[in-house]
Amino acid sequence: MSLRKFLDNIKPNFEEGGKLHWLYSTYDAFETFLYVPNHTSKSGVHIHDARDSKRTMVIVILALIPALLMGMYNVGYQHYLSIGVDASFIQTFIYGLLGMLPHIVVSYVVGLGIEFAMAQIKKEEVAEGFLVSGMLIPMIVPIDTPLWMIAVATAFSVILAKEVFGGTGYNIFNVALIARAFLFFAYPSKMSGDQVWVRTDSTFGIGGGEVVDGLSGATPLGQIATSDVASFSDFSFHSVTGEVLNLWDMFVGLIPGSMGEVSTLAILLGALILIATGVGSWKTMVSVFAGGAATALLLNALAVNLIMEMPPLYHLFLGGFAFGAVFMATDPVTSARTEKGKWVFGFLIGVLAVLIRVFNPGYPEGMMLAILFMNAFAPLIDFYVVDGNIKRRLKRAVK
Repeated sequence: MSLRKFLDNIKPNFEEGGKLHWLYSTYDAFETFLYVPNHTSKSGVHIHDARDSKRTMVIVILALIPALLMGMYNVGYQHYLSIGVDASFIQTFIYGLLGMLPHIVVSYVVGLGIEFAMAQIKKEEVAEGFLVSGMLIPMIVPIDTPLWMIAVATAFSVILAKEVFGGTGYNIFNVALIARAFLFFAYPSKMSGDQVWVRTDSTFGIGGGEVVDGLSGATPLGQIATSDVASFSDFSFHSVTGEVLNLWDMFVGLIPGSMGEVSTLAILLGALILIATGVGSWKTMVSVFAGGAATALLLNALAVNLIMEMPPLYHLFLGGFAFGAVFMATDPVTSARTEKGKWVFGFLIGVLAVLIRVFNPGYPEGMMLAILFMNAFAPLIDFYVVDGNIKRRLKRAVK
């Protein structure tokens, strides 16, 4: 109650005629984030729900927490593994936390700063879409990505991928993936290679130890893309110290990779939260996994090289496949909105992601490009679904 009274007392300063009226959008953003607006419609019939878009964004962030925490732990785990230090759980997690926190801060400061500035200029409410994008961006980049690059990519994505289209709800492409794509094509040496996936300095943590000879921080997908082994049965994924990685390691997330994408287990926990709250579409998620698995099985049957032989589970557990299926493909703005369209949209993402991985060894990931490509076709998919429904209804009317 004291917070509510405080907000009510200072509100006149931000309203028209107040000395801070030019900051009304900023005040409104904080007030509506803390409390559900009590505005009512003056005319017409409207159905109101207490869960507005801000609450929806908060639910998505809550769903991201398992993957975020596991990503933090894995950053520390890969670091101490690479330098040969046997660190405790707390030391490992704190190292990852301190290494990841600056990325998150930079993403939010830059992105929200632009959002607030645009709202003030346009005299509109502050859009809340970046609450999720601001968390996604640092989770899909390597831990050693320079902070200035994250700032530039965030500004690029917010301005050119969202604001020029009209702001939140009007963007065609997923904002976080545009930031990742910008970094990948503008600074490829910082987004791929052996060393970018493992932080080997001791700036955060207990220090000690040296980087082992022959250290390779390449992701499992990077390892198989560059391997000269003829058959998958003779191939093994390895950790940064050369130890063999199994499916359980990949499922839990103890492998090199982007900060939030490594743990399929944590991502699936987030998926349960999204599905249980009705925020994320289970149809889109299931269809992405189905499309990827079906394509991998088909390629297994036609296999003529190592990566074509890779079983479906490896495709689903590795890289950003699971993370993209749960948190990117389900973006309500850039994905298909019709129920049938969600099945088609998700299935094609899974198909394209695996095809890109298999037939483009220079880019072993695939999920980012698959989702961005299908973002462009989402409206077309919805159009044909709606058009098909109209034609069927007209035929029934004629009969």
